[in-house]
Amino acid sequence: MYNSNDIQNIIPHRYPFLLVDTIEEIIDETCIIGKKNVTANEMHFMGHFPQKHVMPGVLIVEALAQTGAVLLLSKEENKGKIAVLAGVNKMRFKRQVIPGDTLTLKVELTRMKAGIGFASATALVGDEVAAKGEIMFAIDK
Repeated sequence: MYNSNDIQNIIPHRYPFLLVDTIEEIIDETCIIGKKNVTANEMHFMGHFPQKHVMPGVLIVEALAQTGAVLLLSKEENKGKIAVLAGVNKMRFKRQVIPGDTLTLKVELTRMKAGIGFASATALVGDEVAAKGEIMFAIDK
């Protein structure tokens, strides 16, 4: 549905901090599915950890947040705005993410109130949950 060039036209993130590669599907303007291909040449693997690469959990959360931001900012009323991560709740990490993995990033918007969005977020590797929790966004003008 969207490639990396399309994504960069919606959200302001750029390499090395653009953490979603493609958007596969948007369902009913409330659910989005993206992909992140994890590779060994990413900057964070130089120090996390040099002897055993593990993607930092905070970057998995950021990848989910960027995917959710694409959902919010692709709506006509939000074009040209910025979505910022406003909160994380009940986030649990169930599986390590390593180079060679493809993260499927699923974000379901549960409610919007006064420019604040609440979403359920899940990162999967294959059928295995890597991370799951709730994220909150604020739409910044």
